[in-house]
Amino acid sequence: MFSLLDTLKMAAGIAAGLVLYHLYAVAIGYPSAAREARAGYILLAEKSAADARAAEMERQRDAAAQAIEEHRKRLAAAEASEQAAKDTLEIEIQSYELQLSEKNRACAVTAADRQWLLRH
Repeated sequence: MFSLLDTLKMAAGIAAGLVLYHLYAVAIGYPSAAREARAGYILLAEKSAADARAAEMERQRDAAAQAIEEHRKRLAAAEASEQAAKDTLEIEIQSYELQLSEKNRACAVTAADRQWLLRH
């Protein structure tokens, strides 16, 4: 079928092809190794991105919790201040009524007037 010369030509062609492929693979890098490296890099990049997203969400959650706690403290302080102001007003009203009663004078302030004063 094939002569010896044809067989040698085919062997030389195959050898030359293998040498060229080897030179290409060494110069460019083995394609399968490059694919595996890229796949590993993609997984690593996705993992680091997910970690970064999780860290950012945790930071935002902590910041929100801190803001809520700060708001609660301010609200409690405001309520305490408002209650102290109401108590002071009540004491002043009682003191004034006591002064009027000591002088035998009547205070014509009704409950509705008192409520209006408390609101304003």
